[in-house]
Amino acid sequence: MKFLSTTPLILAGILVLASCNPKTGPAGTKVKQPFSGGKYESNAAWFRGTGQGSSVNQNIAKGKADIEAKNQVSGQVGVNMRSVTDQYLGQTENANAADVADKFQSLVRGVMNNELADLRKIGEETYFNEETKEYTVYMAYEIKKATMFRFMKKQARTERQVSEQELKVMDEILDQEIKRAEAAGE
Repeated sequence: MKFLSTTPLILAGILVLASCNPKTGPAGTKVKQPFSGGKYESNAAWFRGTGQGSSVNQNIAKGKADIEAKNQVSGQVGVNMRSVTDQYLGQTENANAADVADKFQSLVRGVMNNELADLRKIGEETYFNEETKEYTVYMAYEIKKATMFRFMKKQARTERQVSEQELKVMDEILDQEIKRAEAAGE
């Protein structure tokens, strides 16, 4: 008799425990990674990038994360400048507009291949997995947009193939972008 009176309690307990298990959807359980969220995403004032690298060698994992984060920032700068250049081409009826755009893109590629001005590391975290004996490194970088555009203006002056007229147009484009980035603030 005692068995029958405790059976509903046991069943209720099993149901409660079963409902406490974490639910996973068809894609699996969501994973929270370091350096995710709005603070680590690019906005009107900052170019930001994050990277992740894994290896049994900690230095290799760190190098992979570093390269991935820097590539992400470089890609954003390149996409942003292509967009600005395309917008310039659409707005102008200048006969030399295509030449200016080509030289401007060449300038952007040159800057990206050499260095990223004022690149700052805003975070780095290293984890070690005991099971796989593997290091995973997460890294985050940022560049203030206005600073990057000022650096591009300086670099444009060192380009020998750029005429005075083309330099003037590049300055106008970059000045516009600097004003836009500074208006966005921190």
